[in-house]
Amino acid sequence: MTKPSTRTVKAATSRAPARSADGTPPVRRRLTAEARKSSILAAARRAFSETGDMSGTTIKVIAEHSGISEGVIYRHFESKDQLFYEAVVEPLKKAIDDLVAATEVVDRDQPLTPERQLETMTGLYRQLTSTLEEILPLLGLVLFGDPKVAKRFYRENFAVAMDRLAEAWRAVEDRYGIPFESSDISARAVMGIALMLALEKQHTKQFDRDRAVALISEGTLRGFFPPMPPERAEP
Repeated sequence: MTKPSTRTVKAATSRAPARSADGTPPVRRRLTAEARKSSILAAARRAFSETGDMSGTTIKVIAEHSGISEGVIYRHFESKDQLFYEAVVEPLKKAIDDLVAATEVVDRDQPLTPERQLETMTGLYRQLTSTLEEILPLLGLVLFGDPKVAKRFYRENFAVAMDRLAEAWRAVEDRYGIPFESSDISARAVMGIALMLALEKQHTKQFDRDRAVALISEGTLRGFFPPMPPERAEP
C-alpha cells in the first residue's frame, strides 16, 4: 500500500474542520432568515455606493459582496429594485422621519423661551448635520443616480419630510401666537444649510462644525446680515 505524501496529509488536514476540546467537530451556525437578509442589505448598500449607479450594480456584484450565491439573494428579494429600495431608500426615509419626529415634540417637556429656541435650533442643526453626514453616500446615490428613482424619492420622501417639518414648526408657532408665513421655505432652507454643513465636514479637514452650527443657528433666528442703515436725509 502506498503511503500518502506529506503534502497530501497537510492538504487533507487543512480541509478538515477544527475540532473542539472533546474531539467533536464544531457545529456551524446557520444565519437566521432575518440575519441573512440584513447581511444582504448591508452588502447591497456597499455595492450600490461603490458603483454609484443602480443600473450598473447587478445582483451578481451584490452576491460577491455578500459572499453568497445569487439564488440566495432571490430567496429574500424579488428583484433588484426591491433590494435597492430596502437597502438605500428605506434607511434614508427612516433618518428623515426621526428628525421630523424630534421636531414635533420640541416643547413637550417645557415651553419655549428665546434661549431654548436657540438651543433647539442648535440641536436641530447638529442632529441634521450628523444624520446627513452618515447618509451622504446613499443620499447622493438616490438623488443623483437614476432620474426616475430620484424623482420618486424626492416627491414621496424628501419633500414630504420637509413639509412635515414645516407643519411641525407651524404648529409650535401657533401655540405661541407667532405668525409663520413661509414655514415650507424655511424648512427647505434649514435642510439645505445642514446639507452644506455635512458636505463641508466630509470634504474639509479644517472645518469646525461646532462653530459653524452655532453661527448658523444664531443666523437662522436673528438674521445672517445686519440691516443697512437708513439713508441720511439730504439737507
